[in-house]
Amino acid sequence: SSLLLMSGVVVATGLCRRLARRRLRSRPLLFAFLVETFSTFQICACTNELSLLGNVEPQPHTALTLTYGFTVLHGLTLAGSTCNPCGTLQPMWGGGTSLRMGGLKIAAQFVAAVLARAFMHFIWSLEMAEPHLGAFSQGCSSPMQTTEMQAFCIELLFSVVFQLAVLRAESVNPKYRVHLIALLITMLVYAGGNLTGAIFNPALAFSLHADCFYDKFLSYSLVYWIAPCLGKFLILYVF
Repeated sequence: SSLLLMSGVVVATGLCRRLARRRLRSRPLLFAFLVETFSTFQICACTNELSLLGNVEPQPHTALTLTYGFTVLHGLTLAGSTCNPCGTLQPMWGGGTSLRMGGLKIAAQFVAAVLARAFMHFIWSLEMAEPHLGAFSQGCSSPMQTTEMQAFCIELLFSVVFQLAVLRAESVNPKYRVHLIALLITMLVYAGGNLTGAIFNPALAFSLHADCFYDKFLSYSLVYWIAPCLGKFLILYVF
């Protein structure tokens, strides 16, 4: 049921992106906003569902396999979208994207994060699958299983590694690049998922753990918003 749900989200997102591409080419701002919203919604919704499958046996093989598989799927179906505020900062920093367009895309990413969380809570409330039982009633299920400073350093390091790999992989054939990036993300999740969740995406972090941001805004914004953005700026400064 979970796999069917995530596959349905991917198909629906693809249809919405295609419709927007056909109807809104003449309105670039609205087109960019909607495409980024649909794309980020797909990643956030699927990752919310994947987070419930972390305890499925055999552990952690099932969760890592699904992480790799759906990361490849996202890479193949969401070409042209960043779905990550940190990724949107790069063209803004280099002058390739205007401040208005960049801000619009970041706003779209956070709007999609909220919509994906609301959508998944509605689905979980229907209790269509065993992992959904009790998921809707969960509060802040904290992904931080270490100190705040260590969590900050881990998310910063993972953001640097990920952004550096994305830059270095730009010259790789796209059909191989998506597998390299998916493999890297899977390795990072395996290495630090039990400590911080290995998210390094501010919009995705907010979608997954919004309740934690409400309860401990300063610490969570430091770890899951500031650390990834700082990692991105470090890479941009070096390059």
